[in-house]
Amino acid sequence: MRAGGRVVLNNLSVQVRECLQHAEHCARQAAAQTNCKLKEDFLEMERRWLFLARSYEFTERLGDFSDEAKRNTDKLPEALAPASIGACRYRA
Repeated sequence: MRAGGRVVLNNLSVQVRECLQHAEHCARQAAAQTNCKLKEDFLEMERRWLFLARSYEFTERLGDFSDEAKRNTDKLPEALAPASIGACRYRA
């Protein structure tokens, strides 16, 4: 996310923040290049850093989701908890 041309780094994990900083550095380096091959290389590195940042964000969100689901499962009445569902025997 950008605000005033700068990447907003509030409330991000250290890993995501570092990836975004590396990506921004690569973008600046690419802009400074006169050699097309070097420019392309820096832009490719920027893309990879951004992809890694998104991967870290996804992993964090998945962990948050899993933690929340576990907390919600722990709040279920015992009769509805997943462990007790498997113990039920259905009769035909």
